[in-house]
Amino acid sequence: MAPSTVQLLPLAIVAGMFALFILSGVRTRTRQTSEYGFTGGYTGRVGIGAAIASNWMSAASFLGLAGMFYLKGYSATAYVVGWTGGYVLLLVLMATQIRRFGKYTAPDFVGFRYESEVARTLAALIAIVIAVIYSVAQFRGIALLVSWLFGIGYTPAVIVGASLVVGFVVVSGTMGVARNQKLQYFVLIITFILPLMLLNCKLGYFWLLPQFGYGAAISDLQQQFDFSWARPLTGDSPFAWFSLCFTLMFGTAGLPHVLSRFYMVPGIRDARWGVVWGLFFIALIYWSAPAYGVLARLFEARGGFPFTVTDPKAADMAVLSAALNGGLPQWVTGLLVAGGLSAAFSTVTGLILTGSASFSYDIYPRLIRPNASETDKVYAAKGFFLVLALVALGLSLRPTAMMIAEIAALAFALAGNTIFPAFLLGIWWGRANAAGVISGMLTGVLITFAPLVAGTSVPIISLLFPATSSAFLGAPVVLAVMIAVSLMTPPPSKEIRSFLSHNVHESPEE
Repeated sequence: MAPSTVQLLPLAIVAGMFALFILSGVRTRTRQTSEYGFTGGYTGRVGIGAAIASNWMSAASFLGLAGMFYLKGYSATAYVVGWTGGYVLLLVLMATQIRRFGKYTAPDFVGFRYESEVARTLAALIAIVIAVIYSVAQFRGIALLVSWLFGIGYTPAVIVGASLVVGFVVVSGTMGVARNQKLQYFVLIITFILPLMLLNCKLGYFWLLPQFGYGAAISDLQQQFDFSWARPLTGDSPFAWFSLCFTLMFGTAGLPHVLSRFYMVPGIRDARWGVVWGLFFIALIYWSAPAYGVLARLFEARGGFPFTVTDPKAADMAVLSAALNGGLPQWVTGLLVAGGLSAAFSTVTGLILTGSASFSYDIYPRLIRPNASETDKVYAAKGFFLVLALVALGLSLRPTAMMIAEIAALAFALAGNTIFPAFLLGIWWGRANAAGVISGMLTGVLITFAPLVAGTSVPIISLLFPATSSAFLGAPVVLAVMIAVSLMTPPPSKEIRSFLSHNVHESPEE
């Protein structure tokens, strides 16, 4: 879909949006480690929810989700159910208790709870790998939009997009990234829903709440073009659907950059209400993404295009193709592209900052330079930020048939197989110990990557543990390993069990 010329008006809109973000970031730049991915300022319950949603609304949500609905129809609901269901898990099982531990990163939590530097280091390495995989999905989305904006190929677009991400963080500062997440969400929601309203209005559907108006488009597709978009599970088995759904659910509750939002709030109720507001803000996007997939199909059907699209890049651009084929004004298309880039930038910067924090806070001062000062940690974080960005860039250049949402799902599988079980048992089972969590997380890593390494030679592995859906069976296996190993080895110290009993489970509401 890349045009042959630069799209000047959309490019000007995108440039203006990022100039606003940079100006906001420059005003709040800081060199303190407390703001470099370790902690953060309090911004209110609605602000917490908006920051959660901004952190969450990635290219996988803005572009990839519509692309999955475009290709798979009803089956893509597994992404919506899984991603939102994960926040329900967080709300019910973990958000309040995480705040009571008073730690600032997922590895910090693991190291404190399990009283093990080895467990902390392993969790930090896993958090870094998750950040890289998820960032690859974001770079892919950024590259597709940059390719359209500048009329260049995918490979140079990846390089340009990665350079813009690094430059954005360098210019605005890391605190600017954190503060901008609230602003970015409200920019994102406007740029995502306004074009959808205009498309529905142009087609004569109910436009005031376009999330409810696109049902007429589904009916038109079936009646006029015999395309049953809403038929359940036409391309996937029930096992595949449930595997993906629960993998995304467990992965959501185990993503380090999502969990970090609950370490920095001042009270228990703030943590809980932050999730509630975050769910509401996320739902506004998730109700809208399927509509873009349906409208993209409808416009193509009316234009005489076949329904058999196999190019994942074309599917990932369903949001933009709906706007272009729908004949929206160029300034509206520019807003849509600006929103997509905002979503990808917000997430990828949060991800890489989380990965760099895991290195500079959990690895660098403990294994590499024990006497590191606060300034040393900041420089280590900045350096490792560039390293992670380059690694993600290199992986993004590799050709793949996976879509944006599928690449992201691999990161969710790793989080669901490792971090989620470590947090779940760490909070709710006092007998879980260091040997158990180390064995469990290593098992989770093996389960996650086994289908990629040995799936073709041992088909049963790919059947039971699909690459993007392995946590459905993998997380229970990891939990069983953690329990078994913990029971066969000495229990945690009396101090940590007393902390769990009095500070976590019996602590009064704040």
